[in-house]
Amino acid sequence: MSACAKGGDTMSVIYSEVAADEPTTNSFWMPNHYQSTVKRLDDGYRVCDQIVACFQERAKIERNYALMMDEWTRKWQPLVDASPAYGSLLRAWQAFLGASERLSRLHMEMQRALVSEDAGRIRSWQHDSYHRKLFGGFKEACELENGFQRAQKPWTKKLKKTEKAKTLYHKACRKEHIATLRESGIQAASGTEISPDRQRALREEHQRCSQETNKIRERYEKALQELDRSSPRYMEEMESVFEQGQVLEQRRIVFLKSAFLALHRRLDMTADSSVQAVYSDLHQAIEEINDQEDLKWWRNRNGPGMPMNWPKFEPKFRFHVFFLSSPATQDWSPDHERPQVKIKKTKEPEKVTPCSISPSQSCPKPAPAPIAGQRVRAVYDYIGQEADELSFKAGELLTKLEDEDEQGWCKGVTDSGHVGLYPANYVELLQEVESTLP
Repeated sequence: MSACAKGGDTMSVIYSEVAADEPTTNSFWMPNHYQSTVKRLDDGYRVCDQIVACFQERAKIERNYALMMDEWTRKWQPLVDASPAYGSLLRAWQAFLGASERLSRLHMEMQRALVSEDAGRIRSWQHDSYHRKLFGGFKEACELENGFQRAQKPWTKKLKKTEKAKTLYHKACRKEHIATLRESGIQAASGTEISPDRQRALREEHQRCSQETNKIRERYEKALQELDRSSPRYMEEMESVFEQGQVLEQRRIVFLKSAFLALHRRLDMTADSSVQAVYSDLHQAIEEINDQEDLKWWRNRNGPGMPMNWPKFEPKFRFHVFFLSSPATQDWSPDHERPQVKIKKTKEPEKVTPCSISPSQSCPKPAPAPIAGQRVRAVYDYIGQEADELSFKAGELLTKLEDEDEQGWCKGVTDSGHVGLYPANYVELLQEVESTLP
């Protein structure tokens, strides 16, 4: 009796250990818990779709940005050109617009590359790496799932057998525990008469439950041993199939890394030589802003440096008499009607060569004078600001073709043959070549 009681206590301890609530496990080794690995392959295809959609939207942003910059440039170009700004400051301002125009083209090229090259590369890889089945899904995912199922089938069968034996064992433990409590309760009762037959029946029931529990426990332990013996092979086969999925995933990760690096190079405009050239040129234009040159230009165009026709003595006007209508054969006499005359204003007195007048001969018409040229020497350096202006250094010789106009500009020609305008107060007269009159 004492041995049975001791055996009953042992069964109670075992039951309390194995019958407690066990947390649900999500281990990869449990049946059908490989599904997340199979699903990862399907998700990989969807991730590629999302990446393409993401950067196609970025391409739209690049296109809109390029169009907005182009519109901004077109709006401000005429306003800047017509603004009161001048000189190197104006050129620097215009350089910003020129840089924006170049950047607009670069961003438009980036948009086209994101859509056609980068997205096309990902689409091509998807097509080569994922093969759709006729009734949905991907061939690669189906092969992976079939491999897991083949590896799990024999082990899952033994696991179910073990689970069944465990359930029976736990049930037998509960029955033995109840029988032990009944027998112990009768022995502990005091003042109550229990028939010997009743006591014998309880002892026999407890012994039967204990024996049944021991038999079921043996079957349970045997099932566990068979499961343990098959586990190494099961783990090897499952890991082999899992590694196949890892290889596919590794290819995807490596490819997407290269795709992201390509996108980085595409979007990193700081490393683009064309963009560097744009900002380098813009920086150079800003650095070329020269306050002294701009102030000098303004002084010569709108300030004390402007040429001036100061008032000077002007001689009395000379009059040239032209006969407007007189027959060549008409006799002339002092009593003849006075002829009509035109008055021509000249700057200086002209030498007049008298001619004899006869009744049958009139004064010959003067021959036109050739164009006079005057040699001048540059007193200061001058850089032409417009296309029709000359540039020269101090000490350089020029030939003046026309006198200065009302704005203080002369027309001249350099020794190299360039004809243009220059400020009259930037040169000094060397000699004057005058045409001879007949």
